[in-house]
Amino acid sequence: MPKKYNIMMETAPPRFHPVGKYATVEFREDCAGSCRECVKKKCVSGIFKENYLHAISMEEPEYLYTCQSCFRCVQECTRGIFSRVIDPEYRTLGDDYWRPDILNRTWYQAHTGKVPVSGAGYRGPFVGKGFDSMWTDMSEIVRPTRDGIHGREYINTCIELSRRPDRLKFRDDMSLGTDVPPILEIPVPVMFQHPKFGVSGGNVLLTMARAAHELGTMMFIRAEDYADAFAPYAENLIPCLTKDNYQDFADIISKTRMAELAYASGIENELDKLRSLHPGLFISIGIPLNKKAASCALELVQTDADTLHFYADDHGNELDTENPRSLKDTIREIHLRLVENNMRQKINLVFSGGIAMAEHMAKAIICGADGVTVDNSLLIALECRLCYLCKADKPCPVKLEDADPDWGSQRIINLMCAWRNQLLEVMGAMGIREARRLRGEVGRSMRFEDLEAENFGPIFGERKVSGDK
Repeated sequence: MPKKYNIMMETAPPRFHPVGKYATVEFREDCAGSCRECVKKKCVSGIFKENYLHAISMEEPEYLYTCQSCFRCVQECTRGIFSRVIDPEYRTLGDDYWRPDILNRTWYQAHTGKVPVSGAGYRGPFVGKGFDSMWTDMSEIVRPTRDGIHGREYINTCIELSRRPDRLKFRDDMSLGTDVPPILEIPVPVMFQHPKFGVSGGNVLLTMARAAHELGTMMFIRAEDYADAFAPYAENLIPCLTKDNYQDFADIISKTRMAELAYASGIENELDKLRSLHPGLFISIGIPLNKKAASCALELVQTDADTLHFYADDHGNELDTENPRSLKDTIREIHLRLVENNMRQKINLVFSGGIAMAEHMAKAIICGADGVTVDNSLLIALECRLCYLCKADKPCPVKLEDADPDWGSQRIINLMCAWRNQLLEVMGAMGIREARRLRGEVGRSMRFEDLEAENFGPIFGERKVSGDK
């Protein structure tokens, strides 16, 4: 059995005071000041200790970044001077998709490397759009070992980015008669991608590349952004090219293990030419995730490409349509189109856009993806608040360009550690021991649309979706 993959987590405190969901308001003039044990000292999460600077300066409100909502401080204060409110600045974070709670949880995971847990439980809506209308099914838990997934139990989260032979042939002496091509394997089903917006100068991209190298995963990067400083991490970089410019980046291609060509007419004629610049090069083709994506996948699976990489928008929606579908549905369509034509095993499918939480990674794989890529989450791990001031050429409030690469790469590593642990928990509860076996395993999930149609369809009929007449 190979050595167990492990991500080295190390606490990486924030540079700026993070915006938490809750704040406390106290009527300090009523404080007795004589309590043997103030409720602040009893906090099981230690949030008041982490906010000691605010306590010393007597500023109000205190920002409870890691509050677990147990309400112990409010209930046990002998003078009843505590009350808790929503931090007004918290409401301004992100947008309708990248919600404040996603940013807050991402900051926590990047800080501690731990899975976020709320003492108040989940208080959100029962169902939402996209992945929020899909649940993982834990009804057949078969985890056998008492010490669980982080002990002796072995769960493999590796995926391949290279092609696999369709079948194996053996000689009469039972030796392998098939020439097995080289395999490009990464230990986690998540890769990095150059964000579409945000501060990319300074050390930001270098920080992401360094984290990818430490984790053993890959990062998609624009070839124009490659510099000498990236040389130590070249094997973990995937330069994004076009059929018109890849000849200009032969030096970069020679240093990498994989390159990506943007989809265009006649792209199949360029693959051999690209490989001639670096024999053994693995090739990905970047495809916009629109209504033609499934047809493109069926066409390109016949070529020598190793991976198809589909790009959705930042909210995980289909491109170039007035009524876009979510990743949940488009992944399923592409996966099933290849399955129906007996070609799914010939190619790897990777999806990007809107992957904001660990559950999105797991659900995307269940829908049929081999792996996913993240972009905005990397910026958030570096304390980005998605204020979008950078789009207006205004200075970044958290000065991303000044972030230390050591600190920043550890924050990203911590985030991926928490994400992988959540994937392990999901797989362990399902009794699945390999991420590759989780792919397309829709029997381990439930969809709101299917449940609604099955239970209420016979009574109320089919629900009309946007665009139906």
